[in-house]
Amino acid sequence: MRKPEIDYILTRMLDSHESVSDLNFTVGKPLQVETYGELAPVEMDPELKSLTPFQTEVVALNLIGRNRRLTETLIREGSADLSYTLPGKARFRVNVFSQSGHYSIVLRQLETKVPTITSLKLPEVFFKISQEKNGIIIFTGATGTGKTTSLAAILEEINKNKAVHIVTLEDPIEYIHSHKKATFNQRELGKDFSEFSIGLRAALRQAPKVILVGEMRDRATVEIGLTAAETGHLVLTTLHTMDAGHTINRILGMFSTEEENLIRIRVADALRWVVCQRLLPKVGGGRVAAFEIMGTSLRVKDAILHGEAEGKTYHDMMEAGEAFGWTTFDRYIIKLFEQGLITEETAIGYASRRSVVGRGIDLVKSARGETTSPIDKLEIDMTYQKKLNRY
Repeated sequence: MRKPEIDYILTRMLDSHESVSDLNFTVGKPLQVETYGELAPVEMDPELKSLTPFQTEVVALNLIGRNRRLTETLIREGSADLSYTLPGKARFRVNVFSQSGHYSIVLRQLETKVPTITSLKLPEVFFKISQEKNGIIIFTGATGTGKTTSLAAILEEINKNKAVHIVTLEDPIEYIHSHKKATFNQRELGKDFSEFSIGLRAALRQAPKVILVGEMRDRATVEIGLTAAETGHLVLTTLHTMDAGHTINRILGMFSTEEENLIRIRVADALRWVVCQRLLPKVGGGRVAAFEIMGTSLRVKDAILHGEAEGKTYHDMMEAGEAFGWTTFDRYIIKLFEQGLITEETAIGYASRRSVVGRGIDLVKSARGETTSPIDKLEIDMTYQKKLNRY
């Protein structure tokens, strides 16, 4: 199987359904694509009912090409990340991985057009985030929740308004930014640098004002990122955590007990925003993003320095900071339900605190004049006392 044949298969898969986000090659299954969050089979001519180990391996080797580093990484670590371009059609972020002695492949389609805060309908506070001059901004959430897309929108806002040098360290490069007011240098893991920590250390010598770090995976990267933020750079990065509290604790947990006091001081001084994302099924198909947003304040810094306490949790501070654009997941989810973008079942299912979201939904339904209880009618039983008197 040659590259033109691989490109033909990828093209057929892309055109097979609407809104295709991922292409999936798994042994024992047919060709599959993910559309609106669900996997669907792809019809081919001749018919291909299930992939063999040989077929998935051939596809994997064609995608990797003759890249010796990627081949060695796949053999040594069991998985490899790369990017692949389908000329004139699409770009993909690719992960090839071993399972049960066979190879599987997942290709995530990358958007070719750089998104904006307005086009994504992101919260207004994102414009404020893009105006930060220094410090560190962390986007968190599970894989595939849109962190990279949101960061690209913020970079595009900076690109339109500031004449600064921006260096990005990505794995792989997803959005290709054109030069507007800003000057972009986009570097890809494996091609342009070997590790995020090495790329980030080099970036400090490249005179950038803004640095995007694809992911802070280890202590070394976090430490250099904090140093960059402390020396006047604006650092944007991602972590795989669930909410703001877990994000801060995850960073602090990368360091030893002896270093705890110092690292708490550094994080409290450098942190500007923590934005957490989740993607929820949308009414009518597709998905909509829900956010948890926390900025910095004296109360937040105190919690970072001394730890959370009763009545002084990050969740409490986000609830109290609504006027500054801060929000909790639960509050944002209630707002999405109020706008008719998600169902009640979705709102409850994705809530952090179901009782809070349940009460919020009841208030929304009451304001609409809808019933909030499955009990339709209550009546007083006038014969109840008479029945008791009989016994």
